[in-house]
Amino acid sequence: MNGIKLLSLDFDGTLIGPWNGTQPEIASGLIDSLEHLRRRGVLIALNTGRTVPLVDQALRIFPFVPDYALTAEREVYRWEGRHWSDVGGWNGRCREAHDDLFREAEPLLEEIRRFVERDTEARPYYEDGLLVGVVAKTGEEMDRIQRFIAGRQACCPDFSSQRNSIYLRFCHRAYDKGSVLNELQRVLTIGPEETFAAGDNFNDLPMLKRSCARWLACPANSVAEVKGVVSAGDGYVAEGAHGYGVVEALAHFLPEAF
Repeated sequence: MNGIKLLSLDFDGTLIGPWNGTQPEIASGLIDSLEHLRRRGVLIALNTGRTVPLVDQALRIFPFVPDYALTAEREVYRWEGRHWSDVGGWNGRCREAHDDLFREAEPLLEEIRRFVERDTEARPYYEDGLLVGVVAKTGEEMDRIQRFIAGRQACCPDFSSQRNSIYLRFCHRAYDKGSVLNELQRVLTIGPEETFAAGDNFNDLPMLKRSCARWLACPANSVAEVKGVVSAGDGYVAEGAHGYGVVEALAHFLPEAF
């Protein structure tokens, strides 16, 4: 099976979509494919921008519980049968780094807040009273917000962000979908050459590189930047969208498994 032991899969836009009201489309054959690979010993991780509560919410409509959830583009959890548990000390170090970052970045965050509220139709996004991101009206508006931030963040070198379409989450530059995947690989003693990764949007770019996964894929609905990176990494750009593209890519790389 090309030596693949771990799947790192984005959720929204990659495994599921498009949404039809409150229900997303789940590609025919997707769940069967994941279950089949699990029976063959492959571990499966959701690598998502969702937090743990939002992962749990998603799993009420997506009938497959992964072995691991890499959440908010930075934390790693193992499924214990009834609940999620931390894996080692990574999450604690991650939270401490972000606490320090947001204290240091207070002046920058205030600049961002004023710009967003004064000069855009976007809205600031808060968690526990802290500005942690921005939701834009359009992709073009988010481009403009990112340009504004890029012109001011030199004052805070550890400040970064992760973008998924019109959503932007602020973060420490050391934490993204690639670094959290590398941490899971370290814990599992599974290398990039044994890892398949699939995603569709900007925040997936850090894991869609050969230092994270030898086997790269993206569905047809992916942004152009993702398609370019996957192609450059000898990956597979699917003709099918969302989960159909994932099924297609798995069959391409693992024909003997299906």
